Amino acid sequence: MPAPRTYPDELRERAVREVRTTGRPIAHVAKDLGIHKEALRGWVRQAEAGTGERDDRLTAAGQEELRQLRRENAELRRANEILKAASAFLAAELDRPRTRPTR
Repeated sequence: MPAPRTYPDELRERAVREVRTTGRPIAHVAKDLGIHKEALRGWVRQAEAGTGERDDRLTAAGQEELRQLRRENAELRRANEILKAASAFLAAELDRPRTRPTR
């Protein structure tokens, strides 16, 4: 499978604008601009979600919030694992019998 191509933001905006203003099929606009049709389809759907025309996708702000919450969740999980390990270590230390030093 070939590596995904990245397209400049100007090309994305132009392609989405052309699909939305002209009403031409996505496949035709994609072919004219040299873009994969499924990439353009995703951009159009995302633009529609951003303007509130679709409610089956998150807006760009919603996606960013979700990414941030997932990062925070992962960080909290790591901190929780560290605390569990520290707790187990300290519990083992407290359960160990104490010996008195001999003189």
